[in-house]
Amino acid sequence: MSRTHVALLRGINVGKAKRIAMSDLKRVVESVGCTDVRTLLNSGNVAFTTRRKISGDSLRKAILADTGVDARTIVLTASDVDTIMRENPLTGIATDPTRLVVYVPVDGVHLAKMAELQARDWSPEVMAVGSRAAYVWSPDGLLNGQLFELVGKHVKDAVTARNWATMTKLQALLAST
Repeated sequence: MSRTHVALLRGINVGKAKRIAMSDLKRVVESVGCTDVRTLLNSGNVAFTTRRKISGDSLRKAILADTGVDARTIVLTASDVDTIMRENPLTGIATDPTRLVVYVPVDGVHLAKMAELQARDWSPEVMAVGSRAAYVWSPDGLLNGQLFELVGKHVKDAVTARNWATMTKLQALLAST
């Protein structure tokens, strides 16, 4: 049975580093046996279906071999994305979906490291942690807050971030497959 997934590549097409054309990303994902491959935006989001288990590490290696770009890759099932969306406790306070950020870690160890940060008061920012992701509401913008930089220092490249608007689009993309 085919399952729908999304791969989130960390740091793709942000600034001048790690540039990958989405057509190249699509081709690489198809080359490892995935079908119904579709990209979203120009920032390393790719949805696909596959009959076999595919890991972020295997996609990362295929992308590196083909394009020369090394980017941490996290693969989520459609069910994972639905869980992330459903569990977000900050939707009631967030008024701008571009300032509500979802941090998806590579594993539970790094999710627990992010949970350590949630114990402090980061006002006006708010942080919450679910079973699959951490959520940060930065009302003054990510770059004007404390948590964007702190999460990066705390878990390094073992996490990738997408704003709520992008996550909503990814969920819709996965549902349309």
